[in-house]
Amino acid sequence: MPTISLRVPETELDIFKAYAKHNNTTLSEIIRVAMLEKIEDEYDLKVFEEYETEKQAGTLKTRPINDLWKELEL
Repeated sequence: MPTISLRVPETELDIFKAYAKHNNTTLSEIIRVAMLEKIEDEYDLKVFEEYETEKQAGTLKTRPINDLWKELEL
């Protein structure tokens, strides 16, 4: 598995280590999960902004939820 180096102030490293210890996990896992959550949050915000833009422009395409249930055979 590849390795990434990260330079942080000693005080921040102490906080990261304490957080990892408190959550009974590794520092690597804490950083990996935090980065993935950050990426997911930014993606969600982008999708929401696109939704709002389409909604305001009147170009948003919607359909009844019952149509989706039928399509998914639920």
